[in-house]
Amino acid sequence: MGSRAIGHRAGHRRRAAGALVAAACAAGLSCATAAPAVADENVPLNSGECKFGSDDIKETPWSLQRLLTNQMWADTQGQGVRVAVIDTGVDAGNQQIKSAIGPGGQTYVKGKPTEDKVGHGTKVAGIIAARPRPSSGFVGIAPKATVIPFQQTSDEKAGTADSLATAINDAVKAKVDIINISQGTAASEDRLPTLKAAVANAEQAKILIVASAGNGGASGEEKNMYPAAFKEYRNVLAVAASDRNNERAAFSQPGSFVDIAAPGVDMVSTVPGGGNCVDQGTSFAAPYAAGAAALLIAKHRSDAWTPEQVIWHLEQTAERVRKNRDDNIGWGVVDPVAALNDDTRPTAAPTPDKGTNAAAGANIEPAALTIGESAEDRRSRIAIYIVGGGLLAVAAVVGSAVALRDWRRKTGFNTHGEA
Repeated sequence: MGSRAIGHRAGHRRRAAGALVAAACAAGLSCATAAPAVADENVPLNSGECKFGSDDIKETPWSLQRLLTNQMWADTQGQGVRVAVIDTGVDAGNQQIKSAIGPGGQTYVKGKPTEDKVGHGTKVAGIIAARPRPSSGFVGIAPKATVIPFQQTSDEKAGTADSLATAINDAVKAKVDIINISQGTAASEDRLPTLKAAVANAEQAKILIVASAGNGGASGEEKNMYPAAFKEYRNVLAVAASDRNNERAAFSQPGSFVDIAAPGVDMVSTVPGGGNCVDQGTSFAAPYAAGAAALLIAKHRSDAWTPEQVIWHLEQTAERVRKNRDDNIGWGVVDPVAALNDDTRPTAAPTPDKGTNAAAGANIEPAALTIGESAEDRRSRIAIYIVGGGLLAVAAVVGSAVALRDWRRKTGFNTHGEA
């Protein structure tokens, strides 16, 4: 059988697997990923299709272009920070992520935590901690952090709220610093006692949970997505997806639970088998924020910042479009560079910006409207009159002098001996 036919069949199996997972997630946990991204003209999509074992993308993605990485990594690149990725596994076949995978991962779907037949978890892990590679312009936000895969969804079996709770509890036992959850459920909170208990367990252990807000926001209608919407727990950071304009991506779920936003459109990351691919969704906004949190935790390890303080700091230093938070992007778009440049230990929740210089275009104060001639206009008019009058007077004097001279030449005494 030809290689093209084999590739076609392999692609068909992956698409079928993705459809199975999507259908299963709709019934249980929602895998927070949007439709495949449209190819960006500056970032090729490898023939327009996200393939496993693809080529590296040489261009630096826009989500990294917005950062001054030299400043961001001046103190740390996330060394020693362990991030649990509860997802579809993290594929060790990609060289950019292989060395980032640490021990202690588990599976709940009869697979291997270091294999990923869906690709979702490998992309999530790459955004957090992918290592630099000469042939790729992509790198993780915290490229020396460690990711621990907890595979609770596969190409054949979707996760449930209970299996997610089990994975959270196992991550707590593994003594991770951060748990990234790019999944969620829209079930009512009273039907999720096991999941709530697991989140409370992580809070007790002082472990930060970074959760995606979900992709049901096309209509603009607000609804809760758990565990992101568990706001009674102080260790949960709910992350929406933002676009290149720092506004809510069209698919991102708005809600009162949204804490912050992060880039989630045209996101480059690692894929199983090697190479890079482009995707979009709040699934890929959450690990962007998780990577920023990993850098903060690494920098302030000796200060022992609590998860709540990390959340407060990321919110306070976010790039704001408005003075206050809103239900679309929370306190703004996460700014890892600003967060790391500010070493002030947070002591309270973020506050709205003050004055008229809060953010570019934010709450601009209109100029006072003056009816009729203003004082400044009047002063200008009088000055013009004075200068103009002076010039006219000078012109009149000069003109008169010239006329008098000419008259005298015509009528005065001549030099021929006659009066």
